[in-house]
Amino acid sequence: MPATLSTHPPATAEPYPRRWAAAVVMMTAELMDLLDGTIVNVALPSIGRELHASPSVLQWTVSAYLLGFASVLILSGHLGDRLGRRTLFLAGTAGFGVASLACGIARTPGQLIAARAVQGMLAAVLVPQVLGSFRTLFQGKERGAAFGMYGAVAGFASAVGLLLGGVLTDADLFGWGWRAVFLVNVPIAAATFAGGLLLVPATRERSAGRPDIRGSLLLAGGLVAVVLPLVQGRENGWPLWGWACLAAGVAAVAGLGRYEARRHRPGTVPLLPARAFALPAFSVGVVVQLLFSLGMQGFFLVFAVWLQAGERYTPMQAGLVTVAFSAGGFLTAPAADGLAVRYGRTVLGAGALMMAAGFGWVWAAVGRAAGVHTGARPLVPGLLIAGAGLGFLVVPLVNVVLSAVPGELTGAASGIFSTAQQFGGALGAAVVGTVFFGHLAEGWGAGLTVAMPWVVAAFVLCAALCAALPRRAAHDHP
Repeated sequence: MPATLSTHPPATAEPYPRRWAAAVVMMTAELMDLLDGTIVNVALPSIGRELHASPSVLQWTVSAYLLGFASVLILSGHLGDRLGRRTLFLAGTAGFGVASLACGIARTPGQLIAARAVQGMLAAVLVPQVLGSFRTLFQGKERGAAFGMYGAVAGFASAVGLLLGGVLTDADLFGWGWRAVFLVNVPIAAATFAGGLLLVPATRERSAGRPDIRGSLLLAGGLVAVVLPLVQGRENGWPLWGWACLAAGVAAVAGLGRYEARRHRPGTVPLLPARAFALPAFSVGVVVQLLFSLGMQGFFLVFAVWLQAGERYTPMQAGLVTVAFSAGGFLTAPAADGLAVRYGRTVLGAGALMMAAGFGWVWAAVGRAAGVHTGARPLVPGLLIAGAGLGFLVVPLVNVVLSAVPGELTGAASGIFSTAQQFGGALGAAVVGTVFFGHLAEGWGAGLTVAMPWVVAAFVLCAALCAALPRRAAHDHP
């Protein structure tokens, strides 16, 4: 029977003896979600051909996962604190494997989109339990090493996700084609579920309050209401109902925040704590995170489609081109935190400008080709610069922003940050994808050149907003 640990164990308590084995199991499960953030993008053209999917279906294949994740993430973190993280970790792992199987055997676009949404929700059940358990299992230098492992695995997954998606699609294992990018999760989920039963201890937060179920449903509905008309509007001629739906979604999220600030029920944990949003640095940081994800997901959605449908790359070749972006991130990420401690927001602003410049380079390279095959060589420098900017912007972003947040709010603030990341990605797939697919009648290159200004503008705005962030990062933030 696994041990039961509290988030605040007695000072004399012995550490859980199999904590590192448990950490490896949990990170292996987490890897499934980290890979799914990018592995599907390269398979989108193959999905479109086999399922006869419209452009909006391809957008929903990305957005449904991210929206499902964003809608459930904060609630599942609170549930894990209150009910026990091991239980939710196992449920999320098993459910993610089943949802991945459903994605892999989907026969219609509707089935795939529904399975992707469920997959995202179950990933959100799984992910918060990993970080919450790490805070309980490890102390002192070991905690830093554990979170360092988490960061390394996250960087590894981001680097190989697009490439692995291309390799699996091209390899056509057992005749599965694009379905392999989903089915590969099934044996991983089964193995980590078994490892979790044996090795992961039961942990919880003794002081955790009741999660706000009604507020969570309202938040989920509001996020979906914002993205739905942005994805479907173009194909439906931008009808009035779409604008009404968009306005209702924005009003729902804003109204939830105001309601929790004025009439918060005692004993419940607020989803959108007003004390955190009252801090300008935190509010601005959330917007920076959202804009970053908007630009990133929007770019890689349309870039992967353009490389294969417009430039006739195979899925594996498309994945190889994007390795330059990951290489840039690996060059700067190790130094980013140390530089942020010394120079704070200046590092983040420089990273955002580098990303804008790198993607601007890609935009210019495609524009210069003017309908002629571009080739990989003109694209690589821009991708390398953008990737280097990623390391400077994203690695220290949470640390810089949370340095302005009181310690008792850091857990809630981190959950909101992750939600903004996922929701921003869904918005990026919706907005940038809609612009791209709306101009394909003029050619694939024309579609990309019209969509790229939205990507570049997102990072320019990120750079401008970084001026409002704290001057320095925290030296040792938990």
